[in-house]
Amino acid sequence: MEVVNALSFDLEEWYHSELVGGRRSSSSQADEATKPILELLNRYHTKASFFIVGEVAERNPDLVHSIYSQGHEISCHTFSHQLLWKLNESQLREELEHFRSVMEGIVGKIPIKGFRAPCFSIDNRNKWVLRVLSDFGYRYDASIFPLKINPLYGINGAPTRPYRISFEDVRREDPQSPLLEFPMSPLRIGRLKIPIAGGCYLRLFPLSFLSWGLKRMNRTEPFILYVHPWESYANTPRFKLPLYNRIVSYYGIDSVMIKLEYLLKHFLFARVDQVLRVE
Repeated sequence: MEVVNALSFDLEEWYHSELVGGRRSSSSQADEATKPILELLNRYHTKASFFIVGEVAERNPDLVHSIYSQGHEISCHTFSHQLLWKLNESQLREELEHFRSVMEGIVGKIPIKGFRAPCFSIDNRNKWVLRVLSDFGYRYDASIFPLKINPLYGINGAPTRPYRISFEDVRREDPQSPLLEFPMSPLRIGRLKIPIAGGCYLRLFPLSFLSWGLKRMNRTEPFILYVHPWESYANTPRFKLPLYNRIVSYYGIDSVMIKLEYLLKHFLFARVDQVLRVE
């Protein structure tokens, strides 16, 4: 039986990236960047989960309504894309309330089951976030990056497969936890873990290696793929950034839609809530 994997998109603006030095824009390109993705998903009869930044939804209500009406899952990526390390509990609750209010105005009082922190900014330093998510009725989180390879995010020792996440230690499973965790999926080769299933990693690696690695992962478990519409869009602004930031932000943008279409042809995908069987 072929494994069904989870497909997710973080719907944010290019300037929400932590690597562009705080640059902002008064205009939105989210609609232009996302429409080709929706067309591709329709062509391959595939549904996905969209983790949406609330302020993007507020500026693009027709886009959000279109995503919802086409059968994709509406999930939360906070309201303002602030790293959760920078927020206290009261501020996070305000973010989630604001997000809920905006979404109710666009698509009504639908159940929003999934959450992803900006830049995967949940670890044991702010594990209190998990209780807040549970209080707001979220059923799953997709914020744990189960290896530490850069200074911005990641936590070593966390599971690499879906699990019920402990509110006391995000690296541990708790069968009684009300919150499922779908961590980002690394390729495991012996003790080595290589992130390949999304973001800059999807852009950096050649398609042949991605295909081989993802098939290897599917021998034992589903993976979760994540893509930002801005990193698949040819008109995303390019700035003179430090070398590392420039590579991570811009390398391979022109390859993303080609790679995504190939993966849709050769792997099965569904919404995150469907893969986790969250009602």
